[in-house]
Amino acid sequence: MEVCSPNMSESGASLFQVKQLPCHTVPSLRLQAGGHYTHNLPSSSCKPRMSDPSLAVASSVVRHRGSGATTGTCSSPECAASRLVEEVAEAQGTCKGKVVVTGGGGYFGFSLGKELASEGMSVIFLDLNKPLSEIPDGTVFYQSDIRDYSSLYKICEGVDCIFHTASYGMSGPEQLKKEQVESVNVGGTSNVINVCKERGIPRLVYTSTINVVFGGRPIVEGDEASVPYVPYDLHIDHYSRTKAVAEQMVLLANGSSLKDGGVLRTCVLRPCGIYGPEEKRHFQRVIKNVERRLLIFRFGDPKARMNWVHVDNLVLAHKLAAEALTPKRSCVASGQAYFINDGVSVNLFEWMTPLFEKLGYTRPSITLPVPLVYSTAIMVEYLHLILRPVIKVPLLFTRSEVKNITVNHTFKIDKARRDLGYSPKLYSLVDTMDHYLKTRPPQSSSSSFIMSSTSQLLRYLILLMLMGLSLLLLNFCGIL
Repeated sequence: MEVCSPNMSESGASLFQVKQLPCHTVPSLRLQAGGHYTHNLPSSSCKPRMSDPSLAVASSVVRHRGSGATTGTCSSPECAASRLVEEVAEAQGTCKGKVVVTGGGGYFGFSLGKELASEGMSVIFLDLNKPLSEIPDGTVFYQSDIRDYSSLYKICEGVDCIFHTASYGMSGPEQLKKEQVESVNVGGTSNVINVCKERGIPRLVYTSTINVVFGGRPIVEGDEASVPYVPYDLHIDHYSRTKAVAEQMVLLANGSSLKDGGVLRTCVLRPCGIYGPEEKRHFQRVIKNVERRLLIFRFGDPKARMNWVHVDNLVLAHKLAAEALTPKRSCVASGQAYFINDGVSVNLFEWMTPLFEKLGYTRPSITLPVPLVYSTAIMVEYLHLILRPVIKVPLLFTRSEVKNITVNHTFKIDKARRDLGYSPKLYSLVDTMDHYLKTRPPQSSSSSFIMSSTSQLLRYLILLMLMGLSLLLLNFCGIL
């Protein structure tokens, strides 16, 4: 994947030229006789087109009927294909369309697909990682890679809309794997766009991020018209940079001719941090750090505010966006980008006060200067990369996460309200927290002891690094 230097438009937005090259850095999983395929078919479903037999051939086919009965596993690919086609042929009824959700094994992608299936759509989940929950009725799961064009092309036969939620490198150690971040976020998106054109798929909804316009400088109630893209070389991390490239690729593809003579309609949604029941990327990581007593300090402007979005509100926004790409809605969302959040702004440490209290801890009272925390984040990132072959150095915060916490950045959702009819519901973090604490598995005493010992060592390590950085800064300023 080759990303050329950006040319800056008069509005300040970056215009990128993207050239697709083979991705050899990370092995791909191909959909073939030896691949993984799971299918749940309800008693009333639409009939997917099965002209490509490779879609039905798999080493393991699991089907759950509406009655709850489960068929046996067929070890023969031909047997599996035969039974699948037979069951599809027996199914009666109609559906509202056939969609693909890339990143369907993730928290949001799975939530979106599950909701679409409950409304009568035929849903295909596509991901390298299997969902943690059971595959719902009316859905199919393919364990495949969006960087594998041939597999993606086969899977998307007869599809009406693609919800492209798959990405890599959003937070934590993943952010430091630049080659993989680029191959998934840019290369994978290029494949999705090309498949839409070749397969005649008329709608593409892309899940972007607010980080395409937020580069560490304050933004107060920004909107889509007034906030430009961050210049290519000024992004805090490679994830944000590649998401900006991918977003512009999707918007530039709007209006492209399809192979069957139709027109591709695309739109982009820019969510902030996601929370909700079963969310594990942000919430679980914060809770673990609180329990390890690593979050004993706070930093940044105590008045700095940010937005969050509940998973159900984000699902709603995606459904409305897909509808707004249809002639029935005059394709009002065609070629548009939308900020999506709960409609409220919060200070992170204040917002999470109930979390500290529920866990039996007090809110962080020690305040550290931002330059010190940011410098520490840089040092820990380098230690993580250098020592990775020997020891796993935990990342409390990456430098981009420090910026996200310390700098005020809030966005309006007026455009989404107006064009999409988006009206977010109000949710409480306390409800999400209670659900997590009730459903998480109990910890053994030995693991608690190990975690406590590890926490002590980590706290000492952090304090030593902070002291060392403080001495370096004092020495640099000529005070020592």
